[in-house]
Amino acid sequence: MPNSPSEPADASDASGDSCIRDLAIVGAGPAGLSAAVTAARLGLTVTLLDSGPRPGGQIWRRPAPELRARPPVQLVLRAEHHGLVRHLPRHHVWSAVRQEPDLWTVHAVTGDDGDDGDGDGERPVRITARALLLATGAHERHLPFPGWTLPGVVGAGGAQAMLKSDLVLPGRRVAVAGSGPLLLAVASSLAAAGARVPAVVEASGYLGYARRPRALAADPRKLAEGAAHAAALLRHRVRLLTRSAVTAAHGTRRVEAVTVTRLGPDWRPLNGTSRRIRCDALAVGHGLVPQTDLATTLGCATRRTADGSFALLLDDDLETTVRGVWAAGESAGIGGERVALAEGELAARAIARRLRHVATVTPALRRRRARLRAFADAMTAVHAPGPGWTGWLTDATEVCRCEEVTAGRIREAVRDLGARDARTVKLLTRAGMGWCQGRTCGQAVARLAAPDGLPTAPERRPLAVPVTLGTLAALDDGAP
Repeated sequence: MPNSPSEPADASDASGDSCIRDLAIVGAGPAGLSAAVTAARLGLTVTLLDSGPRPGGQIWRRPAPELRARPPVQLVLRAEHHGLVRHLPRHHVWSAVRQEPDLWTVHAVTGDDGDDGDGDGERPVRITARALLLATGAHERHLPFPGWTLPGVVGAGGAQAMLKSDLVLPGRRVAVAGSGPLLLAVASSLAAAGARVPAVVEASGYLGYARRPRALAADPRKLAEGAAHAAALLRHRVRLLTRSAVTAAHGTRRVEAVTVTRLGPDWRPLNGTSRRIRCDALAVGHGLVPQTDLATTLGCATRRTADGSFALLLDDDLETTVRGVWAAGESAGIGGERVALAEGELAARAIARRLRHVATVTPALRRRRARLRAFADAMTAVHAPGPGWTGWLTDATEVCRCEEVTAGRIREAVRDLGARDARTVKLLTRAGMGWCQGRTCGQAVARLAAPDGLPTAPERRPLAVPVTLGTLAALDDGAP
């Protein structure tokens, strides 16, 4: 994105941005882009930081330029060409510090082209802004099972990312499993791209939606999308197996087949109901989890959602419990593209009112956001994981892949050593101490550790993402 005329060309070097921006946005997905465009239209100067190489986030993931695929959403282009918005790709925000009551310093690391900010090439970056908007999105929930570490087993979102970014398939015969509406979208996309999809294995059912008619009526477009995906599955002769789960993957060098088992109401596997399905790849995911690491680092409070995960606690203007910090999109609760767009606009308008005393959040915008959130909350409740999923774990099943910690070791820590939460399990077993910092195994470890199956609120960490000691040492003496 072009620089603002008032912004120096070296605003992203190690010394930081020498001018104070009105708004720093972390995350360039739909929520962040919507907020950036809205804020710029209202006259605010915006710095948009994102860990990805191109704007769009996971939902609007754009193919690499060399593929010459057209960007799917015009909002991406509008944000890129808006003069008041400065886009900083490949920037990993690890902390933010309040300098004054209404002034924030955002700390990030970046690298040269091709470097993801995790090696010798990482450089510290400092941005100063009057307000901070967190649009950090979500990550997939992974519930382990025997064989889930085999090559060819990928996340459902990961399979979709491979298709969107690189236009490649994870395999030729791809089973899709887990829970949530993303499965239908992934399966229909894979089938349309030429993959054979033998089955979509949904751990929940869809009858739960029928018990929430008001939420269904609130977002008829979602129903239309679901019907379109179902029609695509019928056209490609894809079987839909509900109240079932992949409880094991089999193979030597890569996955060759999966075991599918019927589940009881609490997701406990039912004896005598298993069958095998041949495949050379498995796309599996059990919904999404709000990404709140940076927010909790700043002290923002969270709330438990209907599926047992935690989202940020916000007021009607989407401000967190920390003054001057707003949030929008999946970090406020899983909702999808349209919720993110509405919340990005709402938050930007609220920020503009605070900083410049311009713009108002219209009642119509509030109603639209509330209506979309109602459907999203219903969707979260319908596909909430049941506590019985731990029944398909053997003691030898790896739960933490980074540190190779098995379910048996975690159960031993709980049963014999008195662990009652994920933090204690981590101290006793190293589960969650790997490079992903628990993003892959965290939900599973927390549920295995909690006596009632409900994880405790995420712990507050000093750093939102791993950074090197060199990055910390490079900070100026006395700098925030």
